[in-house]
Amino acid sequence: MENQYIYPAIFHYGNDGISVSYPDLPGCYTYGENETNALKNAREALELHLFGLEEDFEEIPKATSIKNIEINDNETLILIDIWMLPIRDQMKNKAVKKTLTIPKWLNDIAIKNDINFSQLLQSAIKEYLGIKSVR
Repeated sequence: MENQYIYPAIFHYGNDGISVSYPDLPGCYTYGENETNALKNAREALELHLFGLEEDFEEIPKATSIKNIEINDNETLILIDIWMLPIRDQMKNKAVKKTLTIPKWLNDIAIKNDINFSQLLQSAIKEYLGIKSVR
């Protein structure tokens, strides 16, 4: 697992926008209406794809040298670099929506007392599991 990855992306220019693919990462595709949007989406797609590979303990392929990649007339080759440390932190700390059921009378009392359900549930789960703090 590395902290920085740099992969070549192929920007395919079409009449309806720019599709982006990664020769070394099958299944990693995205799209943008213009170059700025395509670049932003290309970086995000690469981050999510590599994070998924890391989480699944799959081998992360080496990037092909750009001198070894052939492109067509309507394509451009761009190197996309990402830093995984902030991505890993962001993904591990993202909020996850949970649905739960409680009796109506308890809900009514909680609302009258301005209970923050998410905060209370987090506190209760941490206490139950003996978690003092989150990294």
